[in-house]
Amino acid sequence: MVKFFNNKQKNNSIEELELDMENIPKHIAIIMDGNGRWAKERKLPRTMGHRAGMAAIKKVLKECNSLGVRYLTLYAFSTENWKRPKDEVNALMKLLVEFLRKEINELHEENVRISIIGDITKTPDFCQEEIAMALDKTKDNTGIVLNVAFNYGGRDEIIRSIKKVMEDYKEGKITLEEFNEKSFENYLDTKGMPDPDMIIRPSGEQRISNYLLWQCAYSEFWYSNINWPDFDGEALKKAISDYQNRDRRFGGVK
Repeated sequence: MVKFFNNKQKNNSIEELELDMENIPKHIAIIMDGNGRWAKERKLPRTMGHRAGMAAIKKVLKECNSLGVRYLTLYAFSTENWKRPKDEVNALMKLLVEFLRKEINELHEENVRISIIGDITKTPDFCQEEIAMALDKTKDNTGIVLNVAFNYGGRDEIIRSIKKVMEDYKEGKITLEEFNEKSFENYLDTKGMPDPDMIIRPSGEQRISNYLLWQCAYSEFWYSNINWPDFDGEALKKAISDYQNRDRRFGGVK
């Protein structure tokens, strides 16, 4: 088994890129795009591309942990992905379960906390059961948070959050006067997490695809022509290097 973490290995490429270790993004979100293209280029089934993408998760998670990133959010399955062929949808459900079963012990040993955003109540029972076990096993871990967006859509998240707000309003738990952006964030799937500093999309596409619509208000976007299965730690460091050379003003003036 390929190890996620190998503390004995030295990483000199960080120095080569001259990354500012005081300016590492706390939260990186990635749209894992290009699995199908990767497979097509090799005349393989699309499902093989998704399987190859699992290996990329390991590489990127390892690099994020090494650099001190606190949250890594991965777009694994969107609310729109149900439109794909049934065989591909079933394969994606099984791949998540396979990933968790194979890697959860090592992730737990390395203090990784698993988190899920999205409406998993609409996924098969075997998915929900495996997710529940992973969440429970790692719930007390204090290391990097691996946040998996599964059956997730930004619009769906906002609608679900609004419904929760309406329920609390009817029960008198909140008032219109005290309700604001900060209080609304407590109803989102990402409650307690900082907004992503940077959103990465490989594969050459340049759109947000209904991803973290509320949270991405001031995220830096970084695009790459690399398909997700070929994305690795070096590509991540290039993205962070570019991020560190941007002037983030959040609507103000420096």
